[in-house]
Amino acid sequence: MSATARAGKSTAVNGEGAWTEGELAEVRDNLSREMEDLRVVITRSESEIASGDITEGAGDDQADAGAKTYEREREIALTLNSRDLLAQNERAIARIDAGTYGECESCHEPIGKERLRAFPRATLCVACKQKEERR
Repeated sequence: MSATARAGKSTAVNGEGAWTEGELAEVRDNLSREMEDLRVVITRSESEIASGDITEGAGDDQADAGAKTYEREREIALTLNSRDLLAQNERAIARIDAGTYGECESCHEPIGKERLRAFPRATLCVACKQKEERR
């Protein structure tokens, strides 16, 4: 499907108008740049995690050992979060390519442009997201 066909497919929400080819290209570029940054963060974090030696710190007191464990777990959590964001960005780009970007995955109604500008990885409209959060 061409970019023009994709851009014309999305319908307006609250008078916002359909996504234009240029707007979709801008979203794609922003997501791609963020993906590059995330890959750098992930690579660096994984390297730091891998370089941490279990035997390192032998003889540390409990506070030192606890602090090192905390830092390692924090680094792992940040890496997992970065991987999740990377996957969300990849999924958003796939939706742009498929012509479904801006369509709620639950009710299939349009997701507002302002919501997507604030959070371009959104897959649900505000109403469906609120329903999901209430569960």
